[in-house]
Amino acid sequence: MDITRSGAQASTQGPAEWFTGRVRVDPLFSPPDPARVAGAHVTFEPGARTAWHTHPLGQTLIVTAGLGWAQREGGPVEEIRPGDVVWFAPGEKHWHGATATTGMSHIAVQERLDGRAVDWLEHVTDAQYARTPG
Repeated sequence: MDITRSGAQASTQGPAEWFTGRVRVDPLFSPPDPARVAGAHVTFEPGARTAWHTHPLGQTLIVTAGLGWAQREGGPVEEIRPGDVVWFAPGEKHWHGATATTGMSHIAVQERLDGRAVDWLEHVTDAQYARTPG
């Protein structure tokens, strides 16, 4: 058994290569091989969002606070709220983040395949982000 105490892992700022706006990433778990699953608590300030990306084995988001938006390629922008659970299938191109006026936090859970949990792509443009749920 291994217990990681709250506050034992430092928060990091979401890198500008992967995020637009202010994003804080608080690591939760990333056990050693052969385990593949990892999780983080991610907090987006209003207007902040991920770049488009995919996950080789998919991703689950558990919204914990605020109000957010998520979109898969070709689909509408969807509103996400605390308690919502969002699943992105393996290889599904998507983004997620806060709304323009309200911050949002979620727990992100994904698995590594050959050491890789995510493939980052281009940034979500302001025009794409402005396509709010309607």
